[in-house]
Amino acid sequence: MLAGRGRYEDPWHDHAATSHVVAGLLADQGVEASVRGTFPDAFGDLAAFDLVVVNAGRGRTDPGFDGDDAAWAPAHEAVAAFAAAGGALLGLHQAVNTFADSPRWADLLGGRWVPGASWHPPQDVATFAPVGDHPVVAGLGPVVADDERYRDLVVAPGSRVLLTARHDGADQPVAWASAGARAVYDGLGHDVGSYASASRCALLRREVDWLLGR
Repeated sequence: MLAGRGRYEDPWHDHAATSHVVAGLLADQGVEASVRGTFPDAFGDLAAFDLVVVNAGRGRTDPGFDGDDAAWAPAHEAVAAFAAAGGALLGLHQAVNTFADSPRWADLLGGRWVPGASWHPPQDVATFAPVGDHPVVAGLGPVVADDERYRDLVVAPGSRVLLTARHDGADQPVAWASAGARAVYDGLGHDVGSYASASRCALLRREVDWLLGR
């Protein structure tokens, strides 16, 4: 699990806390998880894993803060190579708005956050509705969680929407399965309170099982 720090952290999300909660949930599911911060050298051995979970944000990409784009290019190439070799990717919450300096990330994840266009209403207890018959959501009831509802995300053609959220009478996608890789984006998980929801945790388990072919 890649937890946002440095270039890929921000003041609004406790990526370390949510990553450790998710790691605990994965352990309960029988999945051994390793949590590491998004340092450049954290990406060097991705081939040793079956699943990479990205729980990181947009952060700061100014070169004087945490290296320039060239310094980070090998990390992004490692993610692309991992996916090309059949590795599974799970992007949580802000993952749709991270790795903006990567030319491949949005294609792999199957969508993106657009600065200045994408947004969310205030966090609240919200209901997220499953869509379609994809194995991740087939037979899953509504997901209710104290979380953010991302709006106006750009979903790539071919991605299969798994979950929508309603605001002001309109439903919009907040989770999908990508056509660009074996990848799922799950827009829930703003803070640890999201994972206090049994239905939210059930969604996470289903995503992991599908990605791992279980």
